[in-house]
Amino acid sequence: MNNFRRRAVITGLGAITPLGLSVKEFWEGLVAGRSGIARITQFDASSLPCQIAGEVKGFEAKNYMDFKEARRVSRSSQFALAAAKEAMADAGLSGGFSDPERVGVVIGTAIGGLDKTDEGIATLRSRGWDKVNPFIPPNGLCNMSGHHVSRFFKALGPLSTIVTACAAGTQAVGEAAELIRRGVADVVITGGVDATVQDFAVGGFCTMRALPSNYNDRPEKASRPFSKDREGFVYSEGCGILVVESFEHAQRRGARIYAEVGGHSTSSDAYDVAQPDPTAAGAIRAMRWALHDAGLSPEDVDYVNAHGTSTPLGDLAETAAIKAVFGPRASAVPISSTKSMIGHAMGAAGALEAIVSAQTLHTGVIHPTINYEVPDPECDLDYVPNAARQAPVSVVLSNSFGLGGQNACLILKKFEA
Repeated sequence: MNNFRRRAVITGLGAITPLGLSVKEFWEGLVAGRSGIARITQFDASSLPCQIAGEVKGFEAKNYMDFKEARRVSRSSQFALAAAKEAMADAGLSGGFSDPERVGVVIGTAIGGLDKTDEGIATLRSRGWDKVNPFIPPNGLCNMSGHHVSRFFKALGPLSTIVTACAAGTQAVGEAAELIRRGVADVVITGGVDATVQDFAVGGFCTMRALPSNYNDRPEKASRPFSKDREGFVYSEGCGILVVESFEHAQRRGARIYAEVGGHSTSSDAYDVAQPDPTAAGAIRAMRWALHDAGLSPEDVDYVNAHGTSTPLGDLAETAAIKAVFGPRASAVPISSTKSMIGHAMGAAGALEAIVSAQTLHTGVIHPTINYEVPDPECDLDYVPNAARQAPVSVVLSNSFGLGGQNACLILKKFEA
């Protein structure tokens, strides 16, 4: 670990989720063990084996941006700007920056504005090329969420988009912290977003047999991480945005600090496009490297926010990885899955879980893994089943594992001046 690098701290949080349109609603829903999963309303899913998703409810883009612009941009860009506005207000930075060239933006996504791309293809095939909206090609690109956030806040520093499937949100926060550490930026607006609850996406995952098919009449029970009767992940959408600053910059302006980014890492399974390596070697490497980056050991970790998607193979591999990293202490470390309540928001998942990790450090509350009803002898750790728990938490390890063997791990620490 480089002992001379600058400290990166989290000073603002913003969220658009299936549990609500703010961090407050999101966090209160998680602590209460409330599910945001329901039947799909954005398209007719009646012909699909899985007819449920974690949709964001009641979102009106016109509440966050000009009506004309809202019509042009993708749903993911709308979410990103909405969550960024909350995070920047929470950080006390809505009034702008003294040096905008020292402000960066790093956003993660798995899919980007694919809803706009799909709209353009449909128009082209039904009405002809000259009827395609000219705003569709750019707004379908993965980097447009970052662009809109950067443009709105006049952030003139580094601008990056991380596209690493389900690991993108976690990796984005880690890369944002790295910009702070290296002295490239003083403030970075970071996080993850995805918003494609659409027929082709849900249908494709149904074909892969990755989604649950027996819970259409009780959607709140469908996401069952680590439970023996788990069937698959619940497709979801949302956005999580965090403001990460150098400690010196936050201190100078008297900012409230939620947590410190201790370390991060990424690794590759180099195994399969969809299935995790059954040895969990890639996940183990990511976790160990993140701890090393933070200058910590497994004994220092008080809570693990698991990737915990509710897939048979994924939960098994993650449990094996935690056991390998923590050894005999694994059974004593509380673990919970945010996805048990909001489903899998793809590129947004890791960023939302980073918000959860920061809130856990800030409040001393660990949210539960709901729907844990049938213990799995092969997943036999403490998953904080069904009810929240008060606990002293100083270090959180947060995992994200994505399609293509993408692994990312983030270490957050309780802030100490």
